[in-house]
Amino acid sequence: MKNLSKLFIVLLTLQTLTIFANNLENPKKNTIKVALLLDTSNSMDGLINQAKTQLWEIVNQLSYAKCENENPDLQIALYEYGNDNLSSREGYIRQVIGFSSDLDEISEKLFALTTNGGNEFCGEVIQTSLKQLEWGNNKNDLKLIFIAGNEPFTQGKINYVDASAQANEQGVTINTIFCGDYQTGVYGKWQDGARLTNGDYMAIDHNEAIVHIASPYDDIIIQLNNQLNDTYIYYGAQGYTKMQLQSTQDKNAAELNEVVVVKRAVSKSNRVYKNASWDLVDAEDDKNFSYEKLDKKSLPKELQSKSTTELKKYVADKRKERTDIQKRINDLNKLRNEYVANKRKETSKSDLESAMINAIKKQAKTKNYVW
Repeated sequence: MKNLSKLFIVLLTLQTLTIFANNLENPKKNTIKVALLLDTSNSMDGLINQAKTQLWEIVNQLSYAKCENENPDLQIALYEYGNDNLSSREGYIRQVIGFSSDLDEISEKLFALTTNGGNEFCGEVIQTSLKQLEWGNNKNDLKLIFIAGNEPFTQGKINYVDASAQANEQGVTINTIFCGDYQTGVYGKWQDGARLTNGDYMAIDHNEAIVHIASPYDDIIIQLNNQLNDTYIYYGAQGYTKMQLQSTQDKNAAELNEVVVVKRAVSKSNRVYKNASWDLVDAEDDKNFSYEKLDKKSLPKELQSKSTTELKKYVADKRKERTDIQKRINDLNKLRNEYVANKRKETSKSDLESAMINAIKKQAKTKNYVW
């Protein structure tokens, strides 16, 4: 019996060492995880519009972050709450999309949001996002909730204090954004909702008109964005649909403002815009990708008859073309940023973009993230 016990201990030790070795060989990459909880009740159209307009600049700013000399991944989740069209059983709360790196899909979901009067239960939507989302256990991950709304933070059957306690247990920081007067938000406990997890409380004018500053470089960047789209090669069951989604989100950005198109083009030229699930150029970087397993019938018609060697050559050419275009976009964006900085008046901005970026950069310092 003693020998069996010793054998069990040895086997368990070997298994533990194997798991440890595998973790050393394949360490989890640090990730910035942002859950955005948006009030979609009546009068929140301005908030939704700011979120749609400023998504790409927020993405661009986060793409520049570094932790331990590495660029972290970015995942965004989206919830809506306080809308009468949602189920009362679920607390008028809906997970629009869980943590995702698919920026086109996130944009699509944002553009599909509509507002309607309802009950806004802040504590419940926070608790729901904590339970439903895969926050993980990586101590270097930056795990943030941003909740935005304009009603008292105390509504609903779930006390925000209890939700905050759960957030602390999971290492998640809650940031609150009150849409209205700063002091009104304080009275409504929005400041307290942030304080309990060492988050930031902010008040914004969600109905403020967004000022877009055009630059002499915008038209060129937009032209380069069109060229960039031509470097994508769809494959797989949903490849063509995903490529159409990319085009649709370009159009959605254009409906808002040309400057939004420019910022989206910059996002598409950064490392966080990845489409390995449907684009051959990105897919080649995936260690699990194999040309032998590729269904050529899912490719564009002009590529279906190519040999594997010819296809690899075609992909390599597109990769070079994309890299060159992305470099030109990023170079022009540096000039654009300088131009915009000189044109912008020295006034403090009070919008969703500024509130989120400032809070993220401040809190990221506690985990050695730098820009």
